[in-house]
Amino acid sequence: MSKEKDIESFREKLEAVSEWPSLYMFKFIIEADKQDEIKDIFENHEIIVKPSSKGKYVSLTIKILANSAEQIIEKYMETNKVKGVIAL
Repeated sequence: MSKEKDIESFREKLEAVSEWPSLYMFKFIIEADKQDEIKDIFENHEIIVKPSSKGKYVSLTIKILANSAEQIIEKYMETNKVKGVIAL
């Protein structure tokens, strides 16, 4: 499946299950020393950080009040530019 089709499918699923504005939770895993790159994308939003047992990685849980499916997709596209990020 192409990236454009994947995005459109995700958009359709978001639209089908959400009313806007809607609370949306993002979850990422990233190396601890790169977490600020994700935090910068979500400035002014609640971010919960949990370090891994050895401290090399962190999980970031971020809640936002999204106004549209497009806003959520844009955030995923921005975070996808950060090397090593895993979106859950």
